[in-house]
Amino acid sequence: MNNEEKNTYVKRQITNALLTLLEQHEFSEISISQITEFAQVSRNSFYRNCSDKEEILIKYIRKLFADWDTEYKKKNHDSNATLYGSLFQHLIDNKDFYLLLKKRNLFHLFLTVLLEQSGPKPEYDNTWAYITAFIAYGTYGWIEQWVARGMQESGEEMTALLSAHGMK
Repeated sequence: MNNEEKNTYVKRQITNALLTLLEQHEFSEISISQITEFAQVSRNSFYRNCSDKEEILIKYIRKLFADWDTEYKKKNHDSNATLYGSLFQHLIDNKDFYLLLKKRNLFHLFLTVLLEQSGPKPEYDNTWAYITAFIAYGTYGWIEQWVARGMQESGEEMTALLSAHGMK
C-alpha cells in the first residue's frame, strides 16, 4: 500500500471502531486506547489522522453529506421540495447512524456539519446571513425532532409536511 492507501485504511478502521464501540458504550466512556486497539492501529496513527473522537464523527458526517450532495447534484433538481425530499431520503438511508448519534446525545454534530454546508458565511451581508441562519436552524429543528421521534414518517411525508407549512 502507498501512503494514501494506508491513511485511507487507518481512517476507515478508526471510524468503524468508534461506530462499533458507540453502539455499546456512551461516548464519554470510549477511550482513544479502546478505539486504537479495536481498530488495530497505533495511537500515532490515530493522532496523525484526527485530534479527538468528535472529529472522527464530524468527518464521517461530512463524508455522508458530500456523498449525498454529489448524488443530488447529478439529478440537477431546483425545487426546495426535491432538495428536502432527497435530504430526508439520505437520512433514512443512514437511519441507524443518525439514530445512534441521537441516542448518544451527539446529534449536535449533525448541526455543526449542516451549518458548515448551508449556514451563514462571514462574507454574506446581514440580511442574507439572517435568512440562511433561519433556514439552516429551522431545517435542523425539523430533522432533529423527526430523528428524536424515531423517524416514523417517510421522506415523502416529511417533505409534504414542510410543503404544507410554507416550504415550496
